Amino acid sequence: MPRRRLRPGRWIAVILLLAAAYVGWREYRRMVREHPERFPWTELHLADPIGPFTGRKLAGLASEPRRCIALLGEAGLAEAASPTLGSGEPNCRVEDGVEIRPEGPAAIDYAPPGLITACPVAAALALWERETVQPAARRRFGQAVTAINHAGSFSCRRLYGRSSGAFSEHATADAVDITGFRLSDGTRVSVLADWRGGGDKAAFLREVRDGACDLFATVLSPDYNAAHADHFHLDQAERGAMGWGGCR
Repeated sequence: MPRRRLRPGRWIAVILLLAAAYVGWREYRRMVREHPERFPWTELHLADPIGPFTGRKLAGLASEPRRCIALLGEAGLAEAASPTLGSGEPNCRVEDGVEIRPEGPAAIDYAPPGLITACPVAAALALWERETVQPAARRRFGQAVTAINHAGSFSCRRLYGRSSGAFSEHATADAVDITGFRLSDGTRVSVLADWRGGGDKAAFLREVRDGACDLFATVLSPDYNAAHADHFHLDQAERGAMGWGGCR
């Protein structure tokens, strides 16, 4: 049987289709190069803006401790890994902890100093401070945040201090409790004192709470319950790598 030949019109359609595919591929490559934060399969870099998959990537760093430490080094947030933390309880052990040691004149302080968290939490804090906390402070107050107050990270305990049941993310330093902020002029913004009030302080606290929801697996604020009336609970539970999170 004689071979069928494509009609000229069909050749044109094929050429146009190939040309469209080529243009689409080039546009995709450009987007990946210029906006890697928009894609779930690109590598995380703390210099990139926050994207829809940043939180998942941060939580996934729990399985890549060396990569996580390297990212923090690039960001100048943590100097080195901390010694392993733990106790006799097998559920209370931190092997990927880092002590947050801000460097440089523009670095933010964590008060009290010596905060040690699991590496994914420290990485999320770096992005949160740069992309959410500082921009919100400049919009609301016209100045920068110079310190973030916290109530610690590692604590060998079960949820809500119960004697039985699941262990808290604090038991592995995969959580940190944020109690307030200090501005460059010395003004203090407190979760306990200012959350229920009006004005810029309350608006700022809600803005930074909402921004944390893009980076942490769980964010709990005074809106959640009375146990969180004085702090934000920010954690990187393993389920965050699957896109399962909570924000309240």
